[in-house]
Amino acid sequence: MSLPIVAIVGRPNVGKSTLFNRIVGRREAIVDPTPGVTRDRKYAEAEWTGRRFLLVDTGGFVSGTDEPIHRAVMEQLARGIQEANLVVFLVDGRAGVTSEDEELAHMLRKSGKAILLVVNKIDTAAHEELCAEFFRLGLGTPFPISAALGRRTGELMDEIVQRLPEQLPQISPGEDTALHLAIVGRPNVGKSSLINAILGTPKLVVTEIPGTTRDAIDTEFSYKGQRLILIDTAGLRRKSRISEAVEYYSTQRALRAIRRADAVAVVIDASQGLFDQDKRILEQVVQHRKGVFLVANKWDLVPAGARTGVKFEQAVRDELRTLSYVPLLFVSAKTGHNVTQVLDVASAIDAERRKVVRTRELNQFLQEAVTQHAPAAYGTREVKIRFCAQVNAAPPVFAFYCNHPRGIQPNYRTYLEKQLRQRFGFMGVPLTLSFRRK
Repeated sequence: MSLPIVAIVGRPNVGKSTLFNRIVGRREAIVDPTPGVTRDRKYAEAEWTGRRFLLVDTGGFVSGTDEPIHRAVMEQLARGIQEANLVVFLVDGRAGVTSEDEELAHMLRKSGKAILLVVNKIDTAAHEELCAEFFRLGLGTPFPISAALGRRTGELMDEIVQRLPEQLPQISPGEDTALHLAIVGRPNVGKSSLINAILGTPKLVVTEIPGTTRDAIDTEFSYKGQRLILIDTAGLRRKSRISEAVEYYSTQRALRAIRRADAVAVVIDASQGLFDQDKRILEQVVQHRKGVFLVANKWDLVPAGARTGVKFEQAVRDELRTLSYVPLLFVSAKTGHNVTQVLDVASAIDAERRKVVRTRELNQFLQEAVTQHAPAAYGTREVKIRFCAQVNAAPPVFAFYCNHPRGIQPNYRTYLEKQLRQRFGFMGVPLTLSFRRK
């Protein structure tokens, strides 16, 4: 990442995610009164007066606890501070200085990083006197703002960009050509573990507790010369089982991650097999016409046998008869088995999704397919498909021009799609066949 990095840190519920959203100009991070909603580091690009930088939201600082999630969040917080060029230390002006503020201030002073102390929830000028007690943290003059109301946040941005390094190279704005790969699935199938295994570093918080991941987290990196954005997502459960607001917003973020992805890896737990919810997630990806493949994680937990893989795949194929074009990978995030193949398959699917077939080749194909199996009559009228063309790529759409579009039966659509795939491939790519009058 060549852009300077600004990390927002502080206790839970001081308004870090609210400030994060205010600076990036959209509801990027989940904001909820429940303490500890933010757990992973969340990145977004921000800009002010022509200066661009990466803004990082972090989990809330909590001391004196051995809970696995809190320990993992603290590790993420420490990494966020370590990589930042500037740390915005956010405190709650109405709550005053707490022992955790003092502990975090001590940690920040030892880091040697540039620190900007910001006092949030100062909604009016009359409240600015509340800032005085924060001088005792020893981090300079407190900067009063109200992230919720936007009060003095413009001045804060001036202060931030003044403190950024001057000569860091800037990325020229232009078309985003990175491959966006979303990792989705039920809770606790190992999505975050898989991304950590791919990256070779514990970038994301991982515990055995269902629902650990709450926001969609982007991670940019290069693989074989290609720029990729890995998107970790919260576990998707059935709608009827979603009762908390946080989980609702987590689900919405996961669905949005699917919509902005080029390819989607649907992760399942190989030790448990394929669930109905796995199939529902697959169907959602297909409905959005995204490149898709199945990743059977935790393969290390499956007892070895001569035909274990073959039997597992056959059982999955029997459940997914209409999705025979979806590849299946066996991986283990724990041992690292096959994890880089996830990237190879995603890249191959993305190339297939962007493929364009020439019209001449398509019409040669159509002639042969119709000769082999003509469409059924529409009442007493003969159905003739005159020609076809690919009218869109990524996602691919094929238009078939005929005399009676309504006369094309579902089984004939299936036949043509199967013939298309046999001739031109499109592994892992949902196809749209459109029948139009001519």
